[in-house]
Amino acid sequence: MTLPMTASTTLARWERRTQGPLLALAVLFAIAYAIPIVAPRAPQDLLTTCHVTNWAVWAAFAADYLVRLWLAEDRLRFVRGNPLALLAVVLPLAQPLRLLKLVSMLFLAGQRARMASQVRVTTYVAGSCLGLLVFGALAVLEVERDQPGASIHTLGDAVWWAFTTMTTVGYGDMAPTTGMGRMLAVGLMLSGIALLGVVTANIAAWFIARFDDDVEERRQTEAIRELTEEVRALRGELAALKGTSSVESWKGTSVEP
Repeated sequence: MTLPMTASTTLARWERRTQGPLLALAVLFAIAYAIPIVAPRAPQDLLTTCHVTNWAVWAAFAADYLVRLWLAEDRLRFVRGNPLALLAVVLPLAQPLRLLKLVSMLFLAGQRARMASQVRVTTYVAGSCLGLLVFGALAVLEVERDQPGASIHTLGDAVWWAFTTMTTVGYGDMAPTTGMGRMLAVGLMLSGIALLGVVTANIAAWFIARFDDDVEERRQTEAIRELTEEVRALRGELAALKGTSSVESWKGTSVEP
């Protein structure tokens, strides 16, 4: 007998089937976003293709959000439970900047990645760190490269700045000069602190788990040793009882001269 399809079941099936293609589109978006920044003098046709790809991928994620909203049993609860996704869908419409689409895609792709049951926390955190590092470097390079007095002019400079900013080291040899660049720096610093805190917590939890496993293993070993000694003692007592019973039986059957 086939069970009736409920809204929650349909939504779960949709999310499961679209998760892989949407994450692949997120990777395509990353490439299309990076090419115009890394190679601003590339052929115009390539730059146009990248621009169209950015909007097309964002449209796919926006359509996915609208479908999930339509399939949700409680649409108001769905909107309240996914505020960042709604912001990511609406934000690029307010001001069509590539940087806003970048923030939107990070929100949307990150939300879909968290839905994957097979993605572990450590893998997700590592991917988030790498994504923030790369996209932060590209974003700051885009807004800082042509500004007067800027110290970030190449992709290498931007990656170095993003790495020192995320780790909150801040050597000070490179710093953004524009308002948008400084906002990016604040975002990277806060994100870096949060992600490093998660990494530290995971490492601490791993050591605690290993310590607990060792303690449990020692406890089990001690219990097995005690059980072994009890079994040996019981065998000794059983052998002694058998010996006593055999002697009494022999005395009862012996014939006196």
